[in-house]
Amino acid sequence: MNTESKSKTRQEMAKQLPSDRRSNFDEVALGYSEEEAVAEAKRCLNCKKPLCVEGCPVEVDIPLFIRQIADRNFDAAAHTLKSTNSLPAICGRVCPQETQCEAVCILGKKKDSDPIAIGGLERFVADYEMKKGVVIPAVPESTGRSVAVVGAGPAGLTAAAELVKIGHAVTIFESLHSAGGVLVYGIPEFRLPKAIVAAEVDFIRKLGADISLNSVIGKIDTVDELLDTYDAVFLGTGAGLPSFLGIDGENLNGVYSANEFLTRVNLMKAYLFPDFDTPIKKGSHVIVVGGGNVAMDAARCALRLGADEVTIVYRRGNDELPARAEEVVNAKEEGVRFRLLTNPIRILGNENNWVTGMECINMELCEPDESGRCRPVALPGTEHNIPADITIIAVGTSPNPLVPMTTPGLKTARHGTIRANETGATSKPGVFAGGDIVTGSATVISAMGAGKVAARAIDEYVRRV
Repeated sequence: MNTESKSKTRQEMAKQLPSDRRSNFDEVALGYSEEEAVAEAKRCLNCKKPLCVEGCPVEVDIPLFIRQIADRNFDAAAHTLKSTNSLPAICGRVCPQETQCEAVCILGKKKDSDPIAIGGLERFVADYEMKKGVVIPAVPESTGRSVAVVGAGPAGLTAAAELVKIGHAVTIFESLHSAGGVLVYGIPEFRLPKAIVAAEVDFIRKLGADISLNSVIGKIDTVDELLDTYDAVFLGTGAGLPSFLGIDGENLNGVYSANEFLTRVNLMKAYLFPDFDTPIKKGSHVIVVGGGNVAMDAARCALRLGADEVTIVYRRGNDELPARAEEVVNAKEEGVRFRLLTNPIRILGNENNWVTGMECINMELCEPDESGRCRPVALPGTEHNIPADITIIAVGTSPNPLVPMTTPGLKTARHGTIRANETGATSKPGVFAGGDIVTGSATVISAMGAGKVAARAIDEYVRRV
């Protein structure tokens, strides 16, 4: 291990000022300059036994690409990244490094030291390559095998890229009019610009994957019909079916699922209405129910649409918020209010069936529940109303049942997820699955890791059949 004295504090990435960014959809984090990236990379200890790689679901050689940045060999760093991760500009922006590679960084374990900003450096390298021109590596000769990938989200895109790199023919079937899945319909422009997603998708297309948009599998073709043409099928259709609270008033006008709200804003550009013809009711007092990244995204979008007041209602405390700490800080800086230890009882409406507010009750935390988090318990007599004209429900999602319903022999679990083993193999021969369709709502990088693992298993399978 390099014993040279290293800076304990990481290079902070510049951001738009809160007063500016709350009124635009431009990217909040502005990225590292070359000098900042090199300075941050030089903090690395060059450990003999680095743990950061073990914390990366897509197996990036983190010490190598950081060392290459420190040596100002940015082209080599880009090659190192792309050899194992086909979506580095995306991962550098939305991957929760703080709970994965950065969580096990040896430097971060030293007293009063910050871990290396692995995500920021990944973003820097990916953006550098995009500006200079992405290099498309040569792929081997065709194996003569073909694979259908259902869903152009992070799991499907990753599986497709890995399979094309092996030499298999791949067609991606995407139900929406843009490829990217949750990357385009769920994550706002200010966190992940659509141009970045489009560029990463274009890389996979140029590798050799075909992408068929507006193609709803289960309608235009079933999985069984795909198996008549392709040697294997990978299902990466995500978990895009919204969950609701099951309380009175959820059918009122002005109640959105976070999925609908974010899809309208992000993919269908409702924030540019009427230049784009997707309307959305903006609201002056907006309540968002939930505490995850999706809730933060919805709240921050509502603020940018012009709401006077946006309030997060979450039944646990600040320490239990499942959203990334960075996103909570950004939301608070921008003026989003947090009503913690607060739980909705019912949504209130007027005689025209429009939302007017929400009745809530205060909570207290008791013993941890099965998730390991402290269990919230209602405090009788603390009922109160919060005014609102828009309510957004962001309490999780589940898989769309269309593919399982139209695929005999495909076993599912209790919440509609597809049963798959550690390699992604399902109960149906030739059919593999990965990402949120298997795990339920999770992270972009975990879906990518599942796509990568499944691609290896698919390769072994198609070579046998």
